[in-house]
Amino acid sequence: MTRMKAGASSPVSLATLIGDVVGSRRVADRAAAHRALNSALGGVSSGAIDPPAFTVGDEFQGSYPTVGAAIDAALSVRLAVAPDIDIRFGIGWGVVTVLDPVAGIQDGPGWWSAREAIEWTAAAQKQPGLALVRTAFRGVGRADVDAVNAALMCRDHLLGSVSDRSLRIVKGLLTRQTKKDIATAEGVSASAVSQRAGRDGLDLIVVASRYLRDVP
Repeated sequence: MTRMKAGASSPVSLATLIGDVVGSRRVADRAAAHRALNSALGGVSSGAIDPPAFTVGDEFQGSYPTVGAAIDAALSVRLAVAPDIDIRFGIGWGVVTVLDPVAGIQDGPGWWSAREAIEWTAAAQKQPGLALVRTAFRGVGRADVDAVNAALMCRDHLLGSVSDRSLRIVKGLLTRQTKKDIATAEGVSASAVSQRAGRDGLDLIVVASRYLRDVP
């Protein structure tokens, strides 16, 4: 069962999000990491049904009206704390029932599917070919699960393969900064940013993310 802010008491299908820190015990300053992550969660509260919040330890949970919104929130949180903090995510879709409106206890297939997804993500990371996977999706009664996961795995691999500078550039591109402005911040030419964006697949990450944001 999940403890979240109380929502509607009648069952409703939601996009559920569970995230946690990869290798949290190896983080040198866990208090600072917690503060940074908490700030990142605050940045994705707009539009949430239940804004993401910590539950136990380094795990956080939240819910959104669409799968695309949950995927976008996960990416925003990941990039906000990268590369210092590594996060994995499980996104689910299904009916969520509020069992206790006062305590905010929720349960149901929506949360079960998110839990299944993040457990799969954790297991996948142990496989050499899937070591860069950080996000998985499970959905009750949906026909697009495999297609969404294919896109997520490819995007995760690209994100996990780039340098810190490329991560900063893709953060800027995703927030609609111009390549000229990004170049000024990085102290390089706009041409260098454009070349890196093409070579490292950063433009592709941006386009794929916009498509994923629109998943219902």
